[in-house]
Amino acid sequence: MKPATPCPCGSGRAFGACCGPSLSGERPAPTAEALMRSRYTAFTLRDTAYLLASWHASTRPQDLALDEHPPPKWIGLEVRAHRPLAEDRAEVEFLARCRIGGRAQRLHETSRFVREDGRWYYVDGDLHD
Repeated sequence: MKPATPCPCGSGRAFGACCGPSLSGERPAPTAEALMRSRYTAFTLRDTAYLLASWHASTRPQDLALDEHPPPKWIGLEVRAHRPLAEDRAEVEFLARCRIGGRAQRLHETSRFVREDGRWYYVDGDLHD
């Protein structure tokens, strides 16, 4: 993805100034919300390596297959809340929308994040109806 392209996370910033540096390994996400946005962007780009690397070791799956057919077409992210719980713990509530085979789908989750050695990691989340 070109650095000047609008970032898929919906921040309104260019990819190169938003999620791009996190996905490339140039700079870790500075907040739990930034990590959540970069993970959404990684899903849109089908970047399994980044998704696994940004998943906390205590809950990370052995592998992550993004081989759905037809693949989801991610169409939007809305961050509803970013709640710091402690210096190194936070929650992010979000709503992600996609289309799978022309059918609209949504994922509404409150995700938990921890920061270790200066890096934020996704731990797990609770799905909402």
